[in-house]
Amino acid sequence: MSLTLYFHPLSSFCQKVLTALYEKDVAFEKSVVDFMDPVASASFTRIWPIRQFPVLRDTAHDKTIPESSLIIEYLDRHYPGKVQLLPAEPEEAFETRRLDRFFDLHVQVPMQKTVTDKLRPDGQNDSFGVEEAKAKLNTAYEVLEKELSGKVWATGDRYTMADCAASPALFYANLSVPFGTEHPNVSAYLERLMQRPSFARAVEEAKPYFGMRPE
Repeated sequence: MSLTLYFHPLSSFCQKVLTALYEKDVAFEKSVVDFMDPVASASFTRIWPIRQFPVLRDTAHDKTIPESSLIIEYLDRHYPGKVQLLPAEPEEAFETRRLDRFFDLHVQVPMQKTVTDKLRPDGQNDSFGVEEAKAKLNTAYEVLEKELSGKVWATGDRYTMADCAASPALFYANLSVPFGTEHPNVSAYLERLMQRPSFARAVEEAKPYFGMRPE
């Protein structure tokens, strides 16, 4: 088997790639990265010195691909499997990338800020930054409420890479800053994402690690 995914089941960006792999039904090996294990940590550092996951290693092409969106595009090109997640038509591809970037930068990033701040040592929390992140999430929800009106998936009727990005982003964001009744389109969209077998599988696999997520 030529593909190995270095990841952690609880990571939102890793769940994005897992969802894509499950949609494609592509064979791959899993390697859970444990930074608390010196041997495993050193091994991953040799593969990717930046020390951020997910990372895809393709021995057949001698390629190491970091970053969730790049991994999915790489899979589309070299291991398309059952579905293409980035449309071939240029305008559709642009819309997919646009929304993929929105979910990563304007939902995932501020969501992570609200979570990782709880892991800081006592007295070193960034309350201002957390409130700023929460405000950004609420703004993102407002944008998405309009964006998703009348749509089944992020770009319309077709499930794409943007939906892979949206799935963990909105799942975790709703835990940190709930959508509320004023965002029914966003809530309904997340429900559809949760019912997608690919993402449901990624969530199920993450459940044993949910206790690691700070409340």
